[in-house]
Amino acid sequence: MIFFVLLLVAMFLALVLQHFIPPLPVVGSRVLLMPIVMFYGALALPTPGMLVLAFCGGIMWDALHVQIIKGNVEIALGWSIVLYATLGALMGGFRPLFQRGRWEIHCLLSGVCTSMIVLSEYLMITFRREPVVFLFNKEIWWRIGGAGLVAVLLSPFFFFTLNYLAFLVGYDTQPARNIKRSR
Repeated sequence: MIFFVLLLVAMFLALVLQHFIPPLPVVGSRVLLMPIVMFYGALALPTPGMLVLAFCGGIMWDALHVQIIKGNVEIALGWSIVLYATLGALMGGFRPLFQRGRWEIHCLLSGVCTSMIVLSEYLMITFRREPVVFLFNKEIWWRIGGAGLVAVLLSPFFFFTLNYLAFLVGYDTQPARNIKRSR
């Protein structure tokens, strides 16, 4: 329970911190920290904990990103809860690897899932505007992919730090690895 609360606090702090980080100069993509913490939680926690974390993370994300322009809701409250739960379930599918101490695929998957969040926001805004015009130029692809690339680069640091916090509070994130050692 202590580790779950620490993850919630880390998600909130990451969400606040990411708003003070400017977009990357050349490509214009945002640095998204909160999804990295959420994806780590999807690996470290069992499925019910991951779903509660996705719910809380979705509420926090939507509270800052709900977008209403001229009376039209472009980004609705609650959409990211479903998105985070889906992406968290995808990450949770690779949890057995994480429990055995394998982090490589999860760092790459964090980048892919972060890009999916940005792509989902873009598609939601595009669908809600009249007329629907999909414009996928180089700048938009860099904004979508750039956020994922930054997540791939930052996720090992976040995963290591959060794993160390789990160790400090006595939460075992890799029980399969520890069973092997005791034999």
